[in-house]
Amino acid sequence: MPMHDWSRVQSGIYHNFHYRWIAAIMDRLNAGLLPKGMIAMAEQFIGGLEPDVVTLQQNDIVSSADGGNSATMTEAPPQPKTQFVIPVEVERYATKANRVVVRHSLGKVVAVVELVSPGNKDSRHALRSFVEKTLDLLYDNINLLVIDPFPRDLQGIHKAIWEEITDEPFELPDDRKLTLAAYQAAPIKTAYVQPFAVGQLIPDMPLFLHNDFYINVPLEATYMDTWNVLPQLLRDLVS
Repeated sequence: MPMHDWSRVQSGIYHNFHYRWIAAIMDRLNAGLLPKGMIAMAEQFIGGLEPDVVTLQQNDIVSSADGGNSATMTEAPPQPKTQFVIPVEVERYATKANRVVVRHSLGKVVAVVELVSPGNKDSRHALRSFVEKTLDLLYDNINLLVIDPFPRDLQGIHKAIWEEITDEPFELPDDRKLTLAAYQAAPIKTAYVQPFAVGQLIPDMPLFLHNDFYINVPLEATYMDTWNVLPQLLRDLVS
């Protein structure tokens, strides 16, 4: 199902969809996408983060993936239809944010899925807070997948994050102003950015779990799961 234009509705209406989509992603991750020993949970805050919080060994990840779970992890670099690969050399510290959190054995944080809402961009302070929270997670070697269905000044959230990291320019294509960005925290911080647009199908994106190992998150399928249970009155507002 093509992405709808959620900027046409009030924030409260979008938030209803926002929380349902987050839940759908969480359910798919827990229904066989994650390796054995990992769990996805909807959390408002991540408490007690420490430097080097992800201490998993590569052999643990590989054995978990082969340990009877239906998960299939990939080690080769992900290949979105359109890809920008960006090594990150600078790390910064900030605070925490709303998200789906992937934990190992209900403890260590491995990865985070962020779904951007209008409130993350409605002021300079809000945008700055979101960017700092994202950089905080990368600084703590936590992998990220950021879903941004809202353009900001014709650019996506990744541009705001990227400008805090480097002076190198980043611009979205004129015909694709929404962004999906998968951030690999280690061994080299790298961003895989997939631009897309209202009216287009939503590409699946990688969620890194440890170093080069990742799973593909079915964004299109979870979007459809959420849309299919949305009341018709709300569907009509963006259809």
